Amino acid sequence: MHTLEHILNATMDKMFGCGRAFGSHIESKKSKCDYRFDRELTEGEISELTSRINKVIGENLAVTESFTSLEEAARRFNLERLPDDAGDTLRIVSIGDYDHCPCIGQHAANTSELDPIRIISTGYENGVLRVRFKFES
Repeated sequence: MHTLEHILNATMDKMFGCGRAFGSHIESKKSKCDYRFDRELTEGEISELTSRINKVIGENLAVTESFTSLEEAARRFNLERLPDDAGDTLRIVSIGDYDHCPCIGQHAANTSELDPIRIISTGYENGVLRVRFKFES
């Protein structure tokens, strides 16, 4: 599910230029991500978002890790969610060439390990778009 969060974040940013989620709650059965946004998504956008995510999952992309200095990471990534005690070296998780992000979570080794997803619902309130999602099976 954590690997899926990375794919969702990258896809949201590629489609809407909204950046990564500023808040999330990731669970094995269902999860949610919150984005700074200006409106609700249309049914067509939800369908396109789901399709793009499932296409990435089907591309059998390797999920790899590398390490970089905090200074270098600050030049490349938004570190607003980084804990104060993160240290001077950060782990960067990459999903093929599709997404690169500092992360300490556990991930699949390849997107082929993921089931297709379904967006359960979305909601918009006070500048926040919430996307709820789960694996199909």
